Amino acid sequence: MPFAQLVIGPPGSGKSTYCDGMQQFMGAMQRKCSVVNLDPANDATSYQPAVDVRDLVTIDDIMEQEALGPNGGVLFALEELEHNLDWLEEGLKTLGDDYVLFDCPGQVELFTHHGSLRNIFFRLQKLGYRMDLPHLNVLTKIDNLRNYPNLPFNLDYYTEVQDLHYLLPHLNREQTSGIPGPTAGGASDDVDMDDQEPTSTFSALNKAIVELVEEFALVGFETLAVEDKKSMMTLLRAIDRAGGYALGGVEGANETVWQMAMSSQGVTMDARDVQERWLDRRDELDEEERKAWAEESKEMQDPPEATQQSPTTKTQAMAPNKPQASEQDDDMDDLEEMRKFMDNRGDAGVSIVKK
Repeated sequence: MPFAQLVIGPPGSGKSTYCDGMQQFMGAMQRKCSVVNLDPANDATSYQPAVDVRDLVTIDDIMEQEALGPNGGVLFALEELEHNLDWLEEGLKTLGDDYVLFDCPGQVELFTHHGSLRNIFFRLQKLGYRMDLPHLNVLTKIDNLRNYPNLPFNLDYYTEVQDLHYLLPHLNREQTSGIPGPTAGGASDDVDMDDQEPTSTFSALNKAIVELVEEFALVGFETLAVEDKKSMMTLLRAIDRAGGYALGGVEGANETVWQMAMSSQGVTMDARDVQERWLDRRDELDEEERKAWAEESKEMQDPPEATQQSPTTKTQAMAPNKPQASEQDDDMDDLEEMRKFMDNRGDAGVSIVKK
């Protein structure tokens, strides 16, 4: 029974970059992973798709033949794919039980008032792909927080979706920037913004969305910096648990599965650690990483004769690199921890190869 992720989000949110990074990350863990490109307008993928919808239909041909714009062309292309699902099924059969990442188009129309993509997913579920109900919200490109150093709240406010009414005055000021108000720059956050500042055109919409999210009470966000190993590992563990990969198939369900599901060990990276890494101490930690990389490169370039030193001399020579060795041990400990986390999956577990 193959497992899969449907990677959806607006254009430019980092879907293809995520697919590329996650495929490489899974490959390092010896987990077979393939990417399927379902976006006919995605002509610059950094990964090599195992199945590519552009082999069936291209957006340029559709726009030329049907006199459609880019958005209309994508809708038309997905309808063509829906009518040629046998082609997609044949391509997927060649992947066997690979973990599959479906890189989806970003046009919101496909998810709001168009049925082709939804029908394609329903058909894939009938083929045995497990990608039904669970979903995770992800704040991508978290490493770009440097461009927003003056967030009104700490990062955990946004990831844990706390009392969102505190956002309303900030949204109002942003959307009415340049319009003078009687208390501009000095309004209290817990005072009704309508009595203190000019009202934004979107104030009613903002308030309705805030109330909807709070009443739903199930909205939270993981964070992702695609080039950061710990960030990728934390997100993958959360996805594995949500999608059932970490628990294995139904035939493997037992007390151990229940114990794992109820384990107190969380899979969410503390937002305070993320904020420290990418906001509060980013420059300092970036410099530490650069020094570690430089030390690692220097160690790899050492001449072979260095390995012929006496045990005492060798120990003394390696002493300055001891912190780097510790970091490498920590990396392997992290991967080993993840392997143990999924030990109950039997043959489908993760095999870690230490080099």
